[in-house]
Amino acid sequence: MARAASRNGDGPIIIKKYANRRLYNTHSSKYITLDFLAELTRKDIDFKVVDAKTNEDITHGVLTQIIMEEENSGQQMLPVGFLKQLIAMYGDSMQGMVPQFLESSMDNFRKNQKQVQDAIETAITSGPFGHIAKQNIEFMRSAREALMPNLGGLTGGKAAQTETVADLKRQIAELQAKLDKIAAD
Repeated sequence: MARAASRNGDGPIIIKKYANRRLYNTHSSKYITLDFLAELTRKDIDFKVVDAKTNEDITHGVLTQIIMEEENSGQQMLPVGFLKQLIAMYGDSMQGMVPQFLESSMDNFRKNQKQVQDAIETAITSGPFGHIAKQNIEFMRSAREALMPNLGGLTGGKAAQTETVADLKRQIAELQAKLDKIAAD
């Protein structure tokens, strides 16, 4: 999958990592966090992390660190069996083929995911209740973004997140009541 260029189109955003483990975005001239890099990745914005002293490309290690933090925060996506199989491939004669296979598989997964979402959305929104379906789809997108870590502006504490979740539950209940009313008519 081709990655989107940096915001100004001049290639990847360069991030410098200093010995004190701080990350510096040379594009915005600000210190950033791993969470910020994860958000850039989700938005498909290209970046490169280099060691500030040696200028060595350390992007791979930093991305691996982000995955580890996501996995340790309860957002586990990599099953133990997969991890064991992956570890077993190190040193195997097929090791050189694994990165290309995994990248290709993930590209196909994301492409197919988008196609399925588009097909479902088209099918739903073309019916007699298309306008309502479009509103519901947009609401669900907003809810998904709000519930995903570091997206949708959830930077407050646990209380703010709990309040937002309660608000989303209330809105879902209201939408369900509207749908029930439409179905009854």
